[in-house]
Amino acid sequence: MSAAGPARLVLPLSGNESFAADLAKASGWQLGRIETRRFPDGESYVRIRVDVTGRSVGLVCTLARPDENFLPLIFAADAARSLGAKDVTLVAPYLSYMRQDRRFQPGEAVTSTTFARLVSSTFDRMITVDPHLHRYPSLSAVYTIPTDALHAAPLLSDWIAENVRRPLIVGPDIESEQWVSAIASRIAAPYAVLRKLRHGDRNVDIDVPDLSRWRGHQPVLVDDIASSGRTMIEAARKLPLQGFAMPVCAVVHGIFAEDSFSRLQAVSQKIVSTDSVAHVSNAISLAPLVAAALGKSDSSQANLTRHRRPPEPMIDDAGEASVAADNGQLK
Repeated sequence: MSAAGPARLVLPLSGNESFAADLAKASGWQLGRIETRRFPDGESYVRIRVDVTGRSVGLVCTLARPDENFLPLIFAADAARSLGAKDVTLVAPYLSYMRQDRRFQPGEAVTSTTFARLVSSTFDRMITVDPHLHRYPSLSAVYTIPTDALHAAPLLSDWIAENVRRPLIVGPDIESEQWVSAIASRIAAPYAVLRKLRHGDRNVDIDVPDLSRWRGHQPVLVDDIASSGRTMIEAARKLPLQGFAMPVCAVVHGIFAEDSFSRLQAVSQKIVSTDSVAHVSNAISLAPLVAAALGKSDSSQANLTRHRRPPEPMIDDAGEASVAADNGQLK
């Protein structure tokens, strides 16, 4: 313990250990450990293997596959709170359940608002990167806790500048123009925006304008999310038809469902992503970006701490019950 108080903790959920280690190193927070496993009936076992009493805790869990990861995350957050953590922040490099932001058909669940209520009721704060807001103006429209929505565009720009000669930055649709222009402006590169025609979830067509004035440049397709990959695959397939080399593809969140990555590889020179979702394409680290936000939150944590119940008894390895000295309920 330092003079400033207990060391702050970064705790990774299963599958997030590498990101959490990088984040702990970049932020100066201590790296802890959570033990998780499945019971035979599919229920989750969660155990925090470090004392969290009086400490700020950052739970690291990308939510690319939320249905299998969300309950252990909630259990860990509630355990940290009941064991006396000062505050609990969710660090979710990728935030899911932003797609269904209204009821398109009668009877549909508006899952973005439901998910936001569950997260907001469990955590004191949330940090994420480039959430797919779509019709929401900001995360505060659905989340009731303080949130930091960080932007990876500068990191993509820097990677392109260091690794691609004479890049032409290409966005997949009109909605991407502001984002694509910012990436291009940072590295003084030209940019172009394609037109996406979507005929359902699995049928996408791309209209490519005349790009002949940029021949000789290396196209770099950029997007925030590659899930089915159909948009990028179709765009990558069409660019060489105008005399360009196969594109380099750069995405923030590389979900790459089913066989989308191999299909995109077949029409691309190279594919890179940030490490918001663990994948072989990861080439851009988000840890310094997230660490800066985690550090900034320190100054305002006093206003975030909720009134909560006293810490519950801790059971040591010998089976003895104990609590913090100031609790006074068990000795």
